[in-house]
Amino acid sequence: MAAPARLALENIARVFDGRRVIDDLSLEIVEGEVLCLLGPSGCGKTTTLRIAAGVERQSAGRVLLDGNVVSDDAVHEPPERRSVGLMFQDFALFPHLDIAANVAFGLKGAKAERLRLSEEYLERVGLSGFGSKFPHMLSGGEQQRVALARALAPKPRVMLMDEPFSGLDNRLRDAVRDQALGLLKAEGAAVLLVTHDPEEAMRMADRIALMRHGRIVQAGAPYNVYNRPVDREAAMFLSDVNVIHGVVANRQTDTPFGLFLTPKLVDGADVEIIIRPEHLKVDLAADGQPAANARTGVPAAGMVERVRFVGSESLIEVRMDHDGARLVATVPGAFLPPAGARVWLSLRRDHCHLFPCLTQSRVSDPYVSEAARTAAE
Repeated sequence: MAAPARLALENIARVFDGRRVIDDLSLEIVEGEVLCLLGPSGCGKTTTLRIAAGVERQSAGRVLLDGNVVSDDAVHEPPERRSVGLMFQDFALFPHLDIAANVAFGLKGAKAERLRLSEEYLERVGLSGFGSKFPHMLSGGEQQRVALARALAPKPRVMLMDEPFSGLDNRLRDAVRDQALGLLKAEGAAVLLVTHDPEEAMRMADRIALMRHGRIVQAGAPYNVYNRPVDREAAMFLSDVNVIHGVVANRQTDTPFGLFLTPKLVDGADVEIIIRPEHLKVDLAADGQPAANARTGVPAAGMVERVRFVGSESLIEVRMDHDGARLVATVPGAFLPPAGARVWLSLRRDHCHLFPCLTQSRVSDPYVSEAARTAAE
């Protein structure tokens, strides 16, 4: 029989002033797993984390640690009795205590043992010998590593992290969060990481739970969440996208890149085909028109408007001949055609995502009914 999840939230709701901030949210995290709760500001991520920590009480639902209820309608254990570690963006170090005392704060046992554990965890985060320093003497990255050591030293079974790396510059952030991920995995803690940064979630998570308006709208491995978005908003939140518009006719949609089958949508429905910049291929028109095939569809002509080299890749902005739409392609390395150059764009059809455009729909219900679909088949 499988062990219960380290942390489980079941049908959590939170109401503020009559407004449902969290709405029927459920999630589970097992030992050694990192779950990133990802979403825009104000979607309820931090409230969810505070409920898991016990800092805030849910209006409905229950919280379980290792299968034991720690919060429901009848029970509510405080944070200090939940064996959870907490890390926040602001480090929250005590300025009047040296680093050793900061890490040892909250540990139980004799002073000598607490200081020994403090030094052990400072060494594990690469800060051996820093125990006698004070927080103001450390850089931001060093302070965050102290905060990580302090959170790990009590050996929590669950680690709750709220935007812990967002205050660091990009290069330092990568190094600190990679080190943190290694340590968290080594400790075997179940980790709930709150972030609004898709790149951070993709980099750290075993699973991503995408949150919107107090609900989890999609959850799964980073690859699946990125490559199989549940809707247009999910695709656009995870990265920049291109949007190609079309109208369904005879259960298919005509585009500059050829026909797309749309059997589940009624004729007259407006659709949007989402394609990420890295899934567009650019060929110079001087080299001839690329051949059409089932994988890439029909090449479409356009003109280069702007090119930007950003180190690892080049961003090519193209104005399409068909309808004047502007599409952006990313090409690995340096590819710098001049503005005005004629190009062909091809797309990866297997990486396109087609959704009905509900905000501008010409029909009240864009979906074919089950009965009509069965009759057609």
